[in-house]
Amino acid sequence: MTLTHLCWGSDELSLLVSLDPAGPARLSAVGEVAGLPDPGREPGVCERLARRALPLVEVQVAGGGRLGTSGKRHVDGALSRGLRCTGHEEEADSGTRTLRVRMADDATGLRVTAVYRLRDGVPVLHAEARVKNAGDSPVTLEYVSSLALSNLARSLPPGERWEDGLSLWLAANPWSGEFRWSRATLAARGLYDVGMVAYGQTGSKNRVAVTSTGAWSSSEYLPMGCLEETATGRALLWQIEHNGSWHAELGDRFDDVYLTLSGPTDREHHWRRRLAPGESFRTVPAAVALVPEGGPEAALAALTAHRRATRRPHPDLDRLPVVFNDFMNSLMGEPSTEALLPLVDAAAAAGAEVFCVDAGWYDAEPPGAVGPGGVPGWWDAVGEWEESKSRFPGGLREVVDRIRAAGMVPGLWLEPEVVGVRSAVAAELPDEAFFRRDGVRLVEWGRHQLDLRHPAARAHLDGVVDRLVRDYGVGYLKLDHNIDIGAGTDGPDGTDSPGDGLLGHNRAHLDWLDGVLDRHPGLVLESCAAGGSRTDHAILSRLPIHSVTDQQDFRLLPAVAAAAPTAVTPEQGAIWAYPQPGHTAAELGTVLVSAMLGRVHLSGRPDLLDDARSALVREALATYKTYRHLLPTARPHWPLGFPGWRDGLLALALTAEDGTTLLALWRREGAPATVELTLPGVGGGPPRVLFEAGERTNLDWNASGHVLRVTLPVEGSAVLIAFDGTSRSVVRSWGGKI
Repeated sequence: MTLTHLCWGSDELSLLVSLDPAGPARLSAVGEVAGLPDPGREPGVCERLARRALPLVEVQVAGGGRLGTSGKRHVDGALSRGLRCTGHEEEADSGTRTLRVRMADDATGLRVTAVYRLRDGVPVLHAEARVKNAGDSPVTLEYVSSLALSNLARSLPPGERWEDGLSLWLAANPWSGEFRWSRATLAARGLYDVGMVAYGQTGSKNRVAVTSTGAWSSSEYLPMGCLEETATGRALLWQIEHNGSWHAELGDRFDDVYLTLSGPTDREHHWRRRLAPGESFRTVPAAVALVPEGGPEAALAALTAHRRATRRPHPDLDRLPVVFNDFMNSLMGEPSTEALLPLVDAAAAAGAEVFCVDAGWYDAEPPGAVGPGGVPGWWDAVGEWEESKSRFPGGLREVVDRIRAAGMVPGLWLEPEVVGVRSAVAAELPDEAFFRRDGVRLVEWGRHQLDLRHPAARAHLDGVVDRLVRDYGVGYLKLDHNIDIGAGTDGPDGTDSPGDGLLGHNRAHLDWLDGVLDRHPGLVLESCAAGGSRTDHAILSRLPIHSVTDQQDFRLLPAVAAAAPTAVTPEQGAIWAYPQPGHTAAELGTVLVSAMLGRVHLSGRPDLLDDARSALVREALATYKTYRHLLPTARPHWPLGFPGWRDGLLALALTAEDGTTLLALWRREGAPATVELTLPGVGGGPPRVLFEAGERTNLDWNASGHVLRVTLPVEGSAVLIAFDGTSRSVVRSWGGKI
């Protein structure tokens, strides 16, 4: 039987797949078409790449194990090595190309299919795998890769060591300090060429592994990473598109480098899936962007286009209304009719278009009551989502009607997936409707976790949402999630592995969100999970707005705001703007500019501001409304590099479809007053200040060199600058258009 090679893809991105009727299909190379070997002219090169490549799908099963001493790695599974390619199909429909490659294992009867998709004009590969048990006996899966890439060092110059020539970008994502990208060579990450391939070994047995366990998909790291060729800027950027547990692994193999991406695993997440005869399993999806130059910034431009193309349409993504929320540095979970009515009037006067009553509107505890763990007294009693009569003696409708009369859309905060241990709902719903292990309901910080696979759990939440929409006419719901329940649940009958129970709930949660939006297509659902602890494309592909952080210090917020578009499109990323009476003009400028290149989440105390400060807030929001229509086409870039947490100067630029570039610049304490920024590709007339507060910003533009010199006279200030567009399309660095 003869090994054949399939070159499949588009002008922007192609795959070289090796098809072996006697063995597994292998993804030998991925890249731009010009950079791939030609099977007709370079058969020896293609065969050498195929020998070093992983199977398209890495599968490990109970009783199968791995071949060789792989250590902790999820490669070289015995079943994967025993697969044989049985065929492939190609499809093209409405600008999307799909490749399915089928493989089979005769011993177990498993049928494995790798599914790849490409959209015309975008160098992003979307991948998932499917496994079906076509045999006569059950098979227990322990690991299935969503995507396996090999030969990632193949384009390095001869003689350059991959340990030094490749750099790995990862993004730590701490609560209130989200999107902390860092770059280090593979050697600095702990991965070296140890020289053992020459002695018949596979490689070092080491790996760089990034894992998230539980319902917070991004509470430690973003489900993203980027491998960059240090010398050329060629970059491969990935994201795992899942709202639960995931795993990314990069290692060396046969003098080259591989990457595997997956959802939950047995070893890291207590995940196993027992497939009875006839049953199937589908992995979580993953996507990779690959660009020949420009590094992670160019790859992020491609991934931004992919995110926009693969999300659910919603009118909110076009309107981008200003949202007032009464929580952050405002009422902080203690709303009442008396406290809210002045805020409603002030928010409307400032220019807000949505008013969301945040946590505490259902709280029957005395104001300021504190429960276990220092949280509000209502913390372990949530679940019914009925208004508090003591807080709203005239009914919540009095406040809702005032919001609507002021010309704003009313909204409410909801934490749908949890039920407090003291809530009546905890006793009303059956045990099977909650996360359990060994028959015991799980408790985390005074709350139970609903299992949305159970019809009673879903019916409860559907009833809550439908009642709030019907009885109060809310048009906006902020959906929060403030506990991480751990590895998962063993399911209604106690037979699931915890990791598989969580995966089932994760998928049911997405299905529930789709159901809510199908019933209420105009309802805006905001994604939130302890700030940015669930920043993943599974959620963001469904919900039009996402709260990226809980950061309360306006001096620290710019580092989060400036980096947010690495993970969230600008038109979805909501940033707090919380003006306070004590803010100086310069400080108020920082507060407002931080939100003005994303979705504005106004909060703070606009009801207590003097006339001058109120005028600044009105000016900022009025200015925002003049250009917000540009954000849904804008490509982010970072003239000073990705923002460091303590950097004194921070910059974020967005370039829209019409060529307009918006630039936010922050000067923090101790930073120099003047900075030069190189802005290649920026055209049009001279720059102008769109918004500033305090002393005037000085701009000096060198059009021929595309260098902007900015002087911000006051420490702790910020400015928003615009370059007006001159054309209707902007060519991206990979060659496509917005």
